[in-house]
Amino acid sequence: MSTFQHIKPAGKAQFKDRYTTKAAELLTAWEEGKKGDIAIIGAPLSKPSISHSGASFAPDAIRRCLNSFTTYNIERGTDLAEVDARKTIIDFGDITMHPTSIKESHQRIYESTKAATETNAAPFTIILGGDHSITTSTVKAIKETKGTVGIIQFDAHHDLRNTEDGGPTNGTPFRRLLKEGHLKGDHLIQIGIRNYANAKAYHDYAIEQGVTVYTMKDVKQPDASITELIQKSLTKLESQVDTIYLSVDMDVLDQAFAPGCPAIGPGGMHPDTLTEAVQTALQHPKVHTMDIVEIDPTLDIRDMTSRVAAHLILETLLK
Repeated sequence: MSTFQHIKPAGKAQFKDRYTTKAAELLTAWEEGKKGDIAIIGAPLSKPSISHSGASFAPDAIRRCLNSFTTYNIERGTDLAEVDARKTIIDFGDITMHPTSIKESHQRIYESTKAATETNAAPFTIILGGDHSITTSTVKAIKETKGTVGIIQFDAHHDLRNTEDGGPTNGTPFRRLLKEGHLKGDHLIQIGIRNYANAKAYHDYAIEQGVTVYTMKDVKQPDASITELIQKSLTKLESQVDTIYLSVDMDVLDQAFAPGCPAIGPGGMHPDTLTEAVQTALQHPKVHTMDIVEIDPTLDIRDMTSRVAAHLILETLLK
């Protein structure tokens, strides 16, 4: 190939501006002993979804969307690729899912998340789903490696459905964590819960278990910012838990901004609000892990939803 002046390997014949670094260039494959600023691991599972979902394609789509961004933050005047302070994203790759067994796939997610976290490759880890069913496995792994877990969940739904009707679906992760003793109700804070998106029985269950629930009405209160709400949540959790986990279900966003979510709906959050919330949470020293779930690239429009996820990844590099 090198003997031809204008021919490059397939997929590599792309324009390159000498002054521009794409965010995807910060990705580096994990090797024994290699350290980075953050780490990512893909959990491409969507078979347990209640509705049709291609969320298993999301980890690749989110990585690809990092090519849509440069490394320069114009507001801060900082460059993530600056020579003396270049940021690194350790990429563990994707977990291989079992072709037919949801139980085995969840076990693999648990084992892989635990193994990746135990490498201490980075101080902050992001798990790319996949649907929300993965969170039971990832939180169990984080609990075993970092201690008692507190969760701030951004979501339109409680995800506290019963397991009798459908098993370990993407609507049950927090119900399973509570029932199995991996999480206490008062260590779970839900933000962005929406009208007409949940059954009364599951809201009642949340209150009975001591879960803190902030609806979209709470988020939109003119006399209180999302920053204040997050700080309040962090203050509640910090003295009770060893580590704080952010679970970002992208359907917390309004359908106008997240067409790639299987369960879209009106009345949701603006991406700027979600970004501000995550930025605020990241300032706390006990925030070590985040998942991003419920993106179906097959439903998305021009990768709108995956681009929001990729943007959130870049924000974590400013932690």
